[in-house]
Amino acid sequence: MTNQNVVVADTNSGLNLAITVHVTNSSIFTTAAQKPPAAPGGYISISRKKLLKNLEINGGARINAWVDSMKASSPTHIKSTPSVNEEQSSWILHHPSALEMFEQIIDASKGKQIVMFLDYDGTLSPIVDDPDKAFMSKQMRATVRKLARFFPTAIVSGRCRDKVYNFVRLAELYYAGSHGMDIKGPAKGSKYKKGGDGVVFQAASEFLPMIDEVYEELVEKTKTTPGAKVENNKFCLSVHYRCVDEKKWSGLAQVVKSVLKEYPKLRLTQGRKVLEIRPTIKWDKGKALEFLLESLGFANCTDVFPVYIGDDRTDEDAFKVLRERGQGFGILVSKIPKDTSASYSLQEPTQASIHHMYNCCYSAMILFLFSFFL
Repeated sequence: MTNQNVVVADTNSGLNLAITVHVTNSSIFTTAAQKPPAAPGGYISISRKKLLKNLEINGGARINAWVDSMKASSPTHIKSTPSVNEEQSSWILHHPSALEMFEQIIDASKGKQIVMFLDYDGTLSPIVDDPDKAFMSKQMRATVRKLARFFPTAIVSGRCRDKVYNFVRLAELYYAGSHGMDIKGPAKGSKYKKGGDGVVFQAASEFLPMIDEVYEELVEKTKTTPGAKVENNKFCLSVHYRCVDEKKWSGLAQVVKSVLKEYPKLRLTQGRKVLEIRPTIKWDKGKALEFLLESLGFANCTDVFPVYIGDDRTDEDAFKVLRERGQGFGILVSKIPKDTSASYSLQEPTQASIHHMYNCCYSAMILFLFSFFL
């Protein structure tokens, strides 16, 4: 077991207690591993794992593989055919609706401390064309505030931590930004905080100058691609292509590849219509989940029940951790079958652009799912 960098005091909030968390490459928990169910083949995400291997900057990837993987991770629609319907039904058997399995979830979590982990984009807010306008509704904010009253609650996002906080504006939550590389505990109002006014953990501080340098270069070089947007998430970068013509994806991928060739300490991952650049450290949303559980004193507890709700490929790291722990479960938010380690699923509204429908639907889902405890 080794130190994963350090947890430092938050001087802005007057923290007087620093915490050091030890993390190993394997799971730090002693509970038995639970293997995920075998997923049926033939979905939109087939061969994505192989394609994503080609995305490594030093792997001599072909641009076709980049574009194929971009399409695979960003489907625009799903055809309604008997074959697809059969596949979806089969997938639902392996990843049943969390709402339909409500009684089983209640039984599994009885007498245990629930800890909530929530992705932001696509889970608490709708996916929108402009990432700066992914606002959270008043109904959803009230729902999350209510959850945090009863359970330790964390937002785990690829976004910059400060940006997510500005969207959510709930001081009693834990926030893990930049895919968990920037974590801060509640400044006030949480009965779960362990002394002081907050806790800050930053796993990749030494990469900040490099990230800023690459950001400036990508902003300049993507100017010729209409619709492309580069977002600086402090410890990682996001190149959004949701508003880019599909015919331009190949060119955009080539631009990103050409920039990153000069930075072997950075790696490329993918999300929903976004290319994400991160430091090559062994840290992700799954590690963030482990860190937060240990910070809360639940690392080796048998009576803790973590629940992670997310919609993106990057949330799979957290789903896998929960599978390995054999405790709690992951819920994938998706309207189509996907390769996933989540135990349950929730359907996206078919018209996510209709914000009122979206927000009412998700608030109802989360409140209903945990109404037994609230």
